Amino acid sequence: MTPDFESMSKADLRTYVLEHREDLEALRSLMSRRSPNAVRYNFPDTEEGQAQMREILRRKINGEL
Repeated sequence: MTPDFESMSKADLRTYVLEHREDLEALRSLMSRRSPNAVRYNFPDTEEGQAQMREILRRKINGEL
């Protein structure tokens, strides 16, 4: 049975997504809650740009940013 993502807090939903990485519905629900004022990172579509983006994502996931 699928949990009710709408009733979960953002922190609970984030924890669920990290534990159930294959659940695309949960990920979509989490991404739909993002702030419209969130910082956007624009990187060139190069190997170096992709490496920079992976590093930022890693740091965000680990709570370093």
